[in-house]
Amino acid sequence: MAATDFKDYYSILGVSKTASPDDIKKAFRKLARKYHPDVNPNNKQAEARFKEVSEAYEVLSDADKRKKYDQFGQYWKHAGEGGFPGGAGVDMGGFDFSQYGSFDDFINELLGRFGGPSPGAGRRGYSTYRTTTGGPGGFSGFSDFGFQDVGTSGTQDSEAVISLSFAEAFHGVQKSLRLGNEVIDVRIPAGAKTGSKLRVRGKGPLNPLNQQRGDLYLKVELQPHSFFQFEGDNLVCEIPITPDEATLGAAIDVPTPDGSVNVKLPAGVRSGQSLRLRGKGWPNPKDGRGDQFVKVAIVPPKDISAQEREYYEKIRAIRTYNPRSHLQRMKL
Repeated sequence: MAATDFKDYYSILGVSKTASPDDIKKAFRKLARKYHPDVNPNNKQAEARFKEVSEAYEVLSDADKRKKYDQFGQYWKHAGEGGFPGGAGVDMGGFDFSQYGSFDDFINELLGRFGGPSPGAGRRGYSTYRTTTGGPGGFSGFSDFGFQDVGTSGTQDSEAVISLSFAEAFHGVQKSLRLGNEVIDVRIPAGAKTGSKLRVRGKGPLNPLNQQRGDLYLKVELQPHSFFQFEGDNLVCEIPITPDEATLGAAIDVPTPDGSVNVKLPAGVRSGQSLRLRGKGWPNPKDGRGDQFVKVAIVPPKDISAQEREYYEKIRAIRTYNPRSHLQRMKL
């Protein structure tokens, strides 16, 4: 990798290198909302910026990836590839790798954690493999994921963490996994969530004692979404409404994973109240679609016209409802 290809993920998110995980999450959410394709339709620059911000968050929100990124800079992705980054004519920052047999050996010395799977039942090893991201029509690029031996007697099973976007997990996606020199295609069914596991038979480590391969277990991690989140098994979102919509009721459009639906807000809806959209949640292979819960957030306007201010003042002058009346006798 040339030095000019290096991406400063901290600068992309606008945070310092000492930023806490919460600071990184807040910065990502702010930028994701700003550049999300739904907010900027047909805007290629915003789309590219959104992808860049998502890539930066994917790395900095993962403690292990962030550690490698901080230690190795522009060469962090090459940890675990079995060879050294770059090639002839690549600036390695003056570092001499000739004393090491591979880049993994270099990591072994510094971190002491990226050794190959150890033979024998119950022993653990750790290697770094890669998985492509992509969807229908092909794959695009490779990204790192951890691969850990969780051997049992007779065979050794391994577990890998695979990162999916909400869209990939909702619709299902095919992934191409590189296990050393072997590339396998795996189909992730629709409805995967963080913590879901997929078993790939016969693709785990080779047991040198009986020459049998164990199974590979893929553990799913969902990348954060700017609008949708999970609370337990429920898909939730927050929708902003105006004070008049809350008071009088309204019909509003609410995004769901497969398109917007028109939802009727009851008059007098409260901020924080949840509305259930039946059958619009996350797919469940056994029970069909779940429900989506929409949390209402009443948002007053920051900038209002002179006429709007006049009417708000009139409403205040004639208003009979006092939401704090029950607090008048409140005491310890």
